[in-house]
Amino acid sequence: MQTLITFILVFGVIVIVHEFGHFYFAKKAGVRVREFAIGMGPKLFQMQHNKTTYTLRILPVGGYVRMASRAEAEEIPLQAGMTITIGMVDGVVEQLNLSDQVEIIGGRAFTINDFDLVDALFIEGYFDGDDTLSRLPVDHDATLIESDGTEVMIAPRDTQLESAKLWQRALINFAGPFNNFLLTLVLFVGVAFALPGVTTTTLNHVQKDSAAMQAGLKSGDQIKAIDGKQISSWQAMQTAVQGSSDKTLALAYVRDGKQMETKVHPAVKKIQGQQVRQLGVTPELTKAPLARLNYAWQVTKQSATQILRAIINLFQSFSLNKLGGPVAIYKNTEEVSSYGLISIISFTAMLSINLGMMNLLPIPALDGGKLLMNLIEAIFRRPISQKVEMGVTVAGAAILVVLMIAVTGNDLFRYFIK
Repeated sequence: MQTLITFILVFGVIVIVHEFGHFYFAKKAGVRVREFAIGMGPKLFQMQHNKTTYTLRILPVGGYVRMASRAEAEEIPLQAGMTITIGMVDGVVEQLNLSDQVEIIGGRAFTINDFDLVDALFIEGYFDGDDTLSRLPVDHDATLIESDGTEVMIAPRDTQLESAKLWQRALINFAGPFNNFLLTLVLFVGVAFALPGVTTTTLNHVQKDSAAMQAGLKSGDQIKAIDGKQISSWQAMQTAVQGSSDKTLALAYVRDGKQMETKVHPAVKKIQGQQVRQLGVTPELTKAPLARLNYAWQVTKQSATQILRAIINLFQSFSLNKLGGPVAIYKNTEEVSSYGLISIISFTAMLSINLGMMNLLPIPALDGGKLLMNLIEAIFRRPISQKVEMGVTVAGAAILVVLMIAVTGNDLFRYFIK
């Protein structure tokens, strides 16, 4: 139960922060956010505030922001001959009810003949028991009660995503991943101040017979540069060593106030199937506030670098074992939750930046794919046709669904069957 609760909280925080990025900048751009959903599947709860419906859904994985758009407007499930219930105030339609789960106080049955909820904002048809054709104005901020009882605002053209300026749409698309990067940094700042101390580039201990000892390094030496590149953090030093490609490194360091140099060849060890290069040293710790902030920034950069390398490696030699879905995240949550709060926060930070970077891949249906279409529009100075955009997005979404099913099946086999 502890693992499940931790998993829901970790996944929920990451998704909410990501979607809030899209939500905030959409609102700022004048785009109507019809629904902000936490979770997926059937609705458990809803409330409406400031023209947005907030819903909590039964499956605690994922979430989404429904913005007013051409696609949203076209998917409104109204058609000629349909009978719905409408709610009116002073002759203007304020509510359109398509659900048999909800009743509108004072609502009247209305059979639709024609309608336009995007530009002209009207609905035409016949009241129950009346043969007179009525054409009724629909309020710009009218709500539509969908078949499952979810009540959302309609999507007039001026509130649609496509009506926003190009730079605003690009900002909306980028905001989700950016929020994940920001969350990672904030969480690592919290970890930095929760730790007894953070690492420095000064060596605390040099292991016997290690690569560092063979190079003449001693406790108290402060690493200043590797292969001519300045080293300002322990994380930067780790990154330089891991990226050394099995070559000898030139180290510049300070000992007793004197600048010195040496050459070291990192030892290669295999840990959990991965080749890891090590010098055989541990760092001194410090409690200085600025050092803690620098530690958080460096760990964030190191995490991004590791994920970028993993993404490149994935494209170089694709394998489902290099990917993980909700099942893998759950199993990893089970492991880290046993180590305490700091481990859980660090794990959440890593997941957050992972989600942010994966979402920036130029794949249709992901934020990166949308940004790519924004870039194409900027280059050719005209919007991509709705048909092309929809086709590309649907194709991308289909590929992602197939991939997710394959990854989940592979995770189930790895963790529960194999």
